[in-house]
Amino acid sequence: MTGELLAGASGVTVHLNGLDRSSTVEVIVALTVLAVAPSLLILMTGFTRILIVLGLTRNALGLQSIPPNQVLAGIALFLSVFIMAPTISKVDHRAVQPYLSGRIDAVSALKAAETPVKTWMLRQTRTTELDMLTSAAHEKVVAPADEPITTVVPAFLLSELRSAFIIGFVIFIPFMIIDLVVSAILMSLGMFMLPPTLISLPFKLLLFVLVDGWTLVVHSLLLSFR
Repeated sequence: MTGELLAGASGVTVHLNGLDRSSTVEVIVALTVLAVAPSLLILMTGFTRILIVLGLTRNALGLQSIPPNQVLAGIALFLSVFIMAPTISKVDHRAVQPYLSGRIDAVSALKAAETPVKTWMLRQTRTTELDMLTSAAHEKVVAPADEPITTVVPAFLLSELRSAFIIGFVIFIPFMIIDLVVSAILMSLGMFMLPPTLISLPFKLLLFVLVDGWTLVVHSLLLSFR
């Protein structure tokens, strides 16, 4: 197929030779994948759980903007890649490389890539959320592996939110105890006008540093995905 592009103002004619329909479709598909890549990262990996837990940890410390959101998002991104590395390797081996070498077509590559990703998401998904969405969609599925991806993704996200808030609750408890102790001491001393958070913040930071808090939080997150 030969196309001709005319630039009327300059009188320049550009000829595009050898451009067939299949290569055009591949370019469109590649651009579409790049456009939805951020959404896929958020919806189909552990990024959501990690980012929420890191944000709740910052709030438990009483810090509003330290570390900055960009830092938390960067940590969540690289931890997500670290956690998803085995699954990404399977997708590359089963779908990407066979497609690039021409052994399978685009549809087969998409199906091959979907299987390991869906398997990973199902391991992190609670049966309650999955059954609820299956019932709402009026689907009759014998095994979870047979669930369509449109049902697995929202069930996975609901499970991720639940897991993130459970971890966040556990993180909040020791810092809440510090706030209560400081508040009780200030009230016993009659310092009602002094904000308790102003006094408790250094103690919370000291405790967090002494126990190597960020390492413990990241370690707990990694264990929660196993």
